[in-house]
Amino acid sequence: MITVEEALAACLALTRVLPAETVALTEAAGRVLAEPVFATRDQPPFAASAMDGYAVRRADALPGGRLRVVGEAPAGRAWAGEIGPGEALRIFTGAPLPRGADRVVIQEDVTREGEQIVIGDRLDKGPHVRPSGADFRAGARIEAPRRLSPADLALAAAMNAPELTVTRRPVVALIATGDELVLPGETPRDDQIIASNTYGLKALIEAEGGIARLLPIARDDEESLRAVFDLAHGADMVVTVGGASVGDHDLVGAVAESLGMERAFYKIAMRPGKPLMAGRLGDASLLGLPGNPVSAMVCGHLFLVPMLRGFLGLRAGERRRRKARLGADVAANGPREHYMRAEVFPTGEVPEIVPFDRQDSSLLSILSRANGLIVRPIGDPARTAGELVDYVPIGPVTS
Repeated sequence: MITVEEALAACLALTRVLPAETVALTEAAGRVLAEPVFATRDQPPFAASAMDGYAVRRADALPGGRLRVVGEAPAGRAWAGEIGPGEALRIFTGAPLPRGADRVVIQEDVTREGEQIVIGDRLDKGPHVRPSGADFRAGARIEAPRRLSPADLALAAAMNAPELTVTRRPVVALIATGDELVLPGETPRDDQIIASNTYGLKALIEAEGGIARLLPIARDDEESLRAVFDLAHGADMVVTVGGASVGDHDLVGAVAESLGMERAFYKIAMRPGKPLMAGRLGDASLLGLPGNPVSAMVCGHLFLVPMLRGFLGLRAGERRRRKARLGADVAANGPREHYMRAEVFPTGEVPEIVPFDRQDSSLLSILSRANGLIVRPIGDPARTAGELVDYVPIGPVTS
């Protein structure tokens, strides 16, 4: 068996950054930027009013001052004149500041009397002007690679970029294996169970920006496995679930090798997830996950997600660990790195993390409540409540 760190390095070595493609700005949410975005002009492109009010010369902005209103400038319509001494221009938020003006007196600080305004006694400091280029200058850039957030898309739009160059989304073929499986909605026999792993993994893949192809269940015979593997043709990555152990009916490794798989490793010193397998099958990476539901999902978080990030060109290394304070005692750990399902609670600067009493790798009901995995190193001694431990976040912190 190899360590988790060694297994992750081998998995990442099976990835490659996928080619780029151009998409409309409206289709770029959540995609990974492959090339920088450059601003074509300053933002704002002119000195603009930051408030509704009156544009004036700073020297005229005095309590009790009386100024003549010479025009009006709504957003989108610049006023062509120049503000002289004793003059004011009615102006609205976002409108270009006219020549001669360097101050906006907000409308709450004036009294309008026909074509004149009188500045009140409680005049604020102002100037309520957004300078040209205050947000960014022409040539400013959004760096790549990065996963595009809603704010990034707003910024790209302001930079006048109608299209963005992004990394192609990795296509992942998901194969559940086993005679005991039926699809959700079907009626299982007494000796069958509902296939669940691939649905959780599909959601995990899509959340990371991949495209998941849910293939038919492969039965425990070579012919069925070969047929389903054939359906995975064209995928960047093939993920099998179950059948990777050493039982008489665990045929995934043997069939994959007969199809040309170059195995990178098999079995890791980890729980849950010992019977993990990875390799290369033609042009695709192959990740063979354990069949136990929790094992499959935990390995999905620890290995599948970093591999997807590798395909997308993002920093893909080990899932970023965080620190938390134990909320309960835990016993000494054994010869495999243990990822304990736990709940994380916000408690000041350092959150509290409480492991569930039951850690069996078949308990999806426990996993659905977990938002963190406590990392127990090999041979880690018993820990008491209050000690700091590492954990991997797998969901939002419980309030």
